[in-house]
Amino acid sequence: SFAYRDSLLPQSTQTGMNKQKAGKSFGEDGALFAGIECVTEGVINPVTAGFVAGGVLARNSRPKAALHGGLAFVAFSAAIDLFLQREQTVSVRLFYL
Repeated sequence: SFAYRDSLLPQSTQTGMNKQKAGKSFGEDGALFAGIECVTEGVINPVTAGFVAGGVLARNSRPKAALHGGLAFVAFSAAIDLFLQREQTVSVRLFYL
């Protein structure tokens, strides 16, 4: 029992540190996306912001990796935007029923 507790403590500490790092990274990525989306006011905000944010996040890699990062972020932001629009439409329909 004592040996199990000694091996569990370092693992839980490492897990907590990983969670904090992941949360900070997610917050920075979200702030970057939101800032770019505010600057690129227009019809295609999420797509433009997603491409630029993905490219900026992969800027330390090769140009091809930055392009792929931008395209992946575009796909992700477009999927979330479509999902939120669908949810909003469903909630409006339910409101008027």
